[in-house]
Amino acid sequence: MRTEQNLTRLDRVFARLDREPERPAHIDVPQMSRHRVALFSATLAFYLAIVWLVVTTSWLVRLDWQVMFFRPYQQWSEIHWFVDYYVVLGQRGPTAVMVCAWLGWRSWRQHTLRPLLTLGASLLLLNITVGAAKIGMGRLGPHYATAIGSNEMGLGGDIFPSGHTANAVVTWGILAYLASTPRARRWLSALSAVTSLGVGLATVYLGTHWLSDVILGWAAGLLILLGLPWCEPLIARTEAWIFTLRDRLRDRRAGAVPVPTPVPVPVAVPLKQRASAGQQDETIAAHEAAPRPPRAPVHLAPGPHTARAERAPVTPVGSRRPPHADRLPHGSTTSAARPLTGG
Repeated sequence: MRTEQNLTRLDRVFARLDREPERPAHIDVPQMSRHRVALFSATLAFYLAIVWLVVTTSWLVRLDWQVMFFRPYQQWSEIHWFVDYYVVLGQRGPTAVMVCAWLGWRSWRQHTLRPLLTLGASLLLLNITVGAAKIGMGRLGPHYATAIGSNEMGLGGDIFPSGHTANAVVTWGILAYLASTPRARRWLSALSAVTSLGVGLATVYLGTHWLSDVILGWAAGLLILLGLPWCEPLIARTEAWIFTLRDRLRDRRAGAVPVPTPVPVPVAVPLKQRASAGQQDETIAAHEAAPRPPRAPVHLAPGPHTARAERAPVTPVGSRRPPHADRLPHGSTTSAARPLTGG
């Protein structure tokens, strides 16, 4: 009889990942080279310079006000509908779903969790760094500006740097970061750069961000992409831990299968033990066959008891009826002739 093991959906996914590898023999994982470290340092210096220019209310803040007064959404109102849709490419939810679907398919084909783990690490870094900068600087947007020419810092806002722009740089740039060939990496880098540039300018066009917000958002997203190789060892350990946990759960589930009860095997008993066992059985049988003494009768109440039907009828005291001396008890088997009285 052939029995098949019932696999859950998670088991089928990991079984698919455990098959013969179809991924390339060598996956190019970016390293933190000197060239990359130099780019990271230059981008970090540029980031700090933009923050300093805004905090000191320099020429960059005056440029922000000039662009705001220009009102691009009124100058080119015919493309307003297109910009409203295009700016969605920088929103966290829709972009994360699209990129996660693509990277999930790549994880399925290449039998590795690295693409999904890398995306999760980049989005986590984005939330921590950009979120902390937004809350710490508290800059208000153009629609909520309080004083003309001010930098609007420390007033409880959350638009500096631009989250749409930084999210576009990271989400679409991660595709270029995970590309398996240099040619694909170049094309995807150019595509992600154009997409993030368009998202940043779209927010300036709609008046939801200052120009300096967008510039700082580009720098913040680029810092995350350049610093991702530092997270590669942690990503590799996390992937190994997930697969180890999967193996433990699979072994525990396999060990939980009920083991069939073994059939008892007859054991040879020596003749002396058989004889002693037979004597014990005869003694027990003789003891059980001995007559038992009769038990004493048990009375539930003192005195004899008669049935209700055997009692003699009693005429109530004070009744006009004569006594029934000639009546027999109910249920009696003897019959006597009742004397007839003539009238």
